[in-house]
Formats: sequence, structure tokens, C-alpha cells
Amino acid sequence: MPTRTEKHILSRRKARWVGFFGFVFAAVLPALMWRRSIEAIASDFRFEAEYLVTGWTGYALIGLGLLFFVPVLVSIGRSPEGRLYPRGRNAYAGWGVSLYLLGLILASQVAAVTGLHPTP
Repeated sequence: MPTRTEKHILSRRKARWVGFFGFVFAAVLPALMWRRSIEAIASDFRFEAEYLVTGWTGYALIGLGLLFFVPVLVSIGRSPEGRLYPRGRNAYAGWGVSLYLLGLILASQVAAVTGLHPTP
């Protein structure tokens, strides 16, 4: 079995930058892909349970998934025994990925139903 060599391991600084830019990309991606769908949903805003559940659930799941990634992002490059290293780091990462992907799926379905597909 191949093992990790020194050239395959990112430095702490580079790992933090990769994590930061990955997080920013994941946060901006839905807004870029479904800008018209978000505008259409927001233009008819009202405080009704049916409206909030059907229109905004996907984007809320995306936001919640990104919130679960924050402790993982803060702990990149830190020692597992350190104070800022979350004990459930893998659980946070798992919840973040799951919620983010569920949100992407729901948001794409909302965009398909509204007839506003991703912009090129």
C-alpha cells in the first residue's frame, strides 16, 4: 500500500488557504447558479409556512451545512489535542456535507419547477 510522502502533505498555511477558498466557493456557488430562481422567490416574499418551506428550504439547508463546516475550517492545521480542535470534527464535516448536498438537490429542484435553470 502506498503511504503518504512529504510532497503529498500540504503545509498548514496552504491547507488553511485551500479550506478558506473552498468554503468561499461553496458559499458563492448556489447564489451564482440559481440567482434568477432566488430573485423570483424573493420577489414574492411573504410570511407563510407553505411559502417559506417550499421556496427557501434548500437554501436554508445549504446555509446550515456551511455553518457545520466552520469548526472544521477553524481546526485545519491544528493539533487534535489543541483547544480549538473540535472533538466531533468528523461529525461536523459529515453533517456539513450531508446538509449542503441535500440543499443543493432541493435548490436545483426548486429552480427546475420555477423554470429558471442555472445561468451559464
